[in-house]
Amino acid sequence: MNYQQTIEWMFNQLPMYQQQGASAYKKDLTNTLLLSEHLGHPEQQLRCIHVAGTNGKGSTSHLLASVLQEAGYRVGLYTSPHLKDFRERIKINGEEISEDFICDFIADNKTFFETNQLSFFEMTVGLAFDYFAKAQTDINIIEVGMGGRLDSTNIIQPLLSVITNIGLDHTQFLGTTLESIAFEKAGIIKKEVPVVIGEYTIETKGVFVEKAREQQAPIYFASELIEEVYPSALIGDYQIHNKKTVQQALNVLQTETNFTVTEENIHRGFMNVIENTGLQGRWQQLRTAPKVICDTAHNSHGLKIVMRQLENEKYSDLHIVLGVVNDKDLDEILPLFPKKAKYYFCRPNIPRGLSAETLSKKACEYGLEGKVYISVSNAYLDALNTADSEDLIYIGGSTFVVAEVL
Repeated sequence: MNYQQTIEWMFNQLPMYQQQGASAYKKDLTNTLLLSEHLGHPEQQLRCIHVAGTNGKGSTSHLLASVLQEAGYRVGLYTSPHLKDFRERIKINGEEISEDFICDFIADNKTFFETNQLSFFEMTVGLAFDYFAKAQTDINIIEVGMGGRLDSTNIIQPLLSVITNIGLDHTQFLGTTLESIAFEKAGIIKKEVPVVIGEYTIETKGVFVEKAREQQAPIYFASELIEEVYPSALIGDYQIHNKKTVQQALNVLQTETNFTVTEENIHRGFMNVIENTGLQGRWQQLRTAPKVICDTAHNSHGLKIVMRQLENEKYSDLHIVLGVVNDKDLDEILPLFPKKAKYYFCRPNIPRGLSAETLSKKACEYGLEGKVYISVSNAYLDALNTADSEDLIYIGGSTFVVAEVL
C-alpha cells in the first residue's frame, strides 16, 4: 500500500476515537502491552516527559519540545489529534515522520494488528515509540490521548510527569466529577517520578497529593511559581498557565536529571515554538481585514478562557463559524458564546460531526442566531464574504472545524 492507502486503512478499518467516539475506547492496556512485547519494548529505550490534562497539553508539549530543541537535544514529540496530516502526530525536532516509515511499519505488523484487533490509537502509539527508539532521540515529549491511567501511552516510565489541568470533558469515559477525572489523569504518576501540576482546584489538589504520596513521587505546583513568565509566540491568554507549567517542568527536569536548559533556551524556545514544532490552531490569526482567528478550544474549561479573550478584541461586528462533535454537552458550552454575533453553523466532516441543523436549533435556545451551512468551508467563505474589514471572524467549537479551515 502507498501512504494514502495505508492511512485510509488505519482510519477506516480500525477503531479511532476521533472518528467514531465511544466504540473506539479501550478500557485496559492489554493490547498496548502485547504490541510493546511484539515490537521488542521500544518504550524502554526512551527518556520521556509524559503530559496529561484536560486542556493545554498540546501547547505544553510543543513548548517543552521547542525549548529542549533550542538546548541542542534531539527531541521526539508525540501528540494527538492531527489537524491536516497524520504525520503531524509524530515528529523529531519539528520534522514529521516519513511516509515510508509509516508504510513499512504498518506493512510489517499488519497481520499482528488484525489478529489482535488493535485500535487506531494503540497502533499509533506503538509506531511513535518504535520510531523514536530507532532514531535514538535524546528525550521525548509524549502527550496522553485521553485520561491517563488507561491511556495507551501509559506504559512508559518517564523522567517527569506533567498534568496541565482538570476540566469536565470526556465524562462518558473519565467520570462526571472533577475528582473522578483527576483520578484518571493522576494515573500517569509513577513511583518516585516527579510530577508537575499546572493548575488545580480544591477538588483536584487532594487527589494529586494522595496519588503522589502513594507513589512517593515529588509533587510541584506550577501555579505557585513566582518567576517571571517568558513571552511566547503563542498569544492566547490561556497560554500564561501553560508557560508556567513548562517553566516549572524545566526547573524540575534540570534538578532531577542531567538535562541542561539555559534562560536563553527558554526564551528562544517560547518565541520560536511555532517555527520549531509546527504547532497550529491556538488563537491563530489567519488574516486581517477582516481579522480571522481560529482556536481549537472545544470544552467548557477551554472555551471560557477563549471567550473572555474574544471579549477583549476590538471589532465592528462579530462572526462565529461554529461546529461541534456529537458527544459534546451543548447545554454546557453554548451559554459561553456571545449572543451579539452572527453565527455560521456547520458540521465538521467526520462521522462524529453533529449536524448543523441540530446545532442551530439548540443554539437558538440560548439566543445564538445564524444560518446553517452544508460544510465548514461554505460557512467560512460566507463569513468572509459577509464581514466588513473592521469585523472579526472567530472559527472554533471543534479541533476538526479548525482543521478544515487550515
